[in-house]
Amino acid sequence: MTRATARFRRTASALVAMILAGGSMAAGLVAAPAAQADSWRDKEYWLAESGITKAWQVSKGAGVKVAVIDSGVDAAHPDLKGAVVGGYDVSGAGDPDGQKSIGGKPEHGTLVATMLAGRGHQPADAKASPSPNASSTGPDGIVGVAPEAQILSVSTWLGSANPAGKTDQDQIPEAVRWAVDNGAKVINISLGSTTPQWPQSWDAAFLYAEQKDVVIVAAAGNRVGGNIQVGAPATIPGVLTVAGLDRKGVASNDSSSQGISIGVAAPAENLLGGMPGGGYAEWAGTSGATPIVAGVAALIRSKWPDMSAEQVINRIVSTAKDTGAPGKDPLYGFGVLNAEAALKDPVPETAGNPLGSISEWIRVHRRGNLGSPAPVPTSELPSAVPTLPEATVPAAKAPSQRDSALGAAVVIGFAALFAAIIAAAVFQLRKAARNPRLAGEEPDTGVLNTVDSGGKAS
Repeated sequence: MTRATARFRRTASALVAMILAGGSMAAGLVAAPAAQADSWRDKEYWLAESGITKAWQVSKGAGVKVAVIDSGVDAAHPDLKGAVVGGYDVSGAGDPDGQKSIGGKPEHGTLVATMLAGRGHQPADAKASPSPNASSTGPDGIVGVAPEAQILSVSTWLGSANPAGKTDQDQIPEAVRWAVDNGAKVINISLGSTTPQWPQSWDAAFLYAEQKDVVIVAAAGNRVGGNIQVGAPATIPGVLTVAGLDRKGVASNDSSSQGISIGVAAPAENLLGGMPGGGYAEWAGTSGATPIVAGVAALIRSKWPDMSAEQVINRIVSTAKDTGAPGKDPLYGFGVLNAEAALKDPVPETAGNPLGSISEWIRVHRRGNLGSPAPVPTSELPSAVPTLPEATVPAAKAPSQRDSALGAAVVIGFAALFAAIIAAAVFQLRKAARNPRLAGEEPDTGVLNTVDSGGKAS
């Protein structure tokens, strides 16, 4: 066994340690009963500051299914009434419809879903029959970025030992494939790891999503959870990776990360979301920034149903407000999310996904020939776990350290280039945030540690 192979196997075996974003918030969530919901609506500052309320003049996400690959979504939450239209449990330890909160962070999926597609609710004393001209969202509770989008809840068991025995090596690719086969046009993945590498078992599923024209949005991770650099799956080429901002619109010290795969930045502190059982919570992290961006992708796909996934991503990143170092940088990516511009500005078509292509990465780094993965036959609510086909791209060898996935469909020829990029990122962060703690890059041990892509709770 070569050293590179052994290193990759250690990484793969440790993938079970990958947990849902928001690991530290369990100790500090600030929950409130549904009766106080109206006070939470007023705190959703990102709706106006990120241009979302003005983007609603164009679209609210109607007709678009968004898959939330997470810890399950409580469809009974009052702000999600009618929003969850299906789901599936890939862990083998939850309910078949994916709507049971499971795993190490059971509340996490509901927090994400309400931020993405919450519809609010009518107060208890509201009239039973609202007027025909009433808003599509209730006046109380959380309203999501795409309040007319539909949610597919794909539940995973991450963050603790899965009683069903399935690791994320099996769950993540199965979840992606199920989401694609069941009509998701956008996939939200608010989870991550502390290594840029991913197991080869994920290749075919992300290739399948790319070939089926699905937008995948993933969290960059947080320094407070150990992510000095972006970790997989946010490093996979073609994935729209989201960094986090503090309340002042600056790269967050704790609730963000850095890396060349970052595409756009969005609010990640002082966030609000719904809790299983009808409550609410304040939280922080790129796991909350991710559904903000995924919601904007849903608004775009609703407005232009025939627009390709690569053009949707291009529209989001090309209209972002350039922040930090001029041009694309490892703290903000292409810049800060501007939802109004993404929905209203004229944007020239791009020749390809500005964030790369997993098919090209596989061709170069796996050194195999591309094929077309066959669809996995699934019904809307399958009663058994779908059997995934083997990856159609044969592996020549396990990825070496030089071949680590960094979210770009280009060959990173020398480890020195990677080190130079990270060093520049650290310098920019220290300059922007004046944080002397980030004096250097943590070494990549090849072992996947526990990660908190959701940051700390308020």
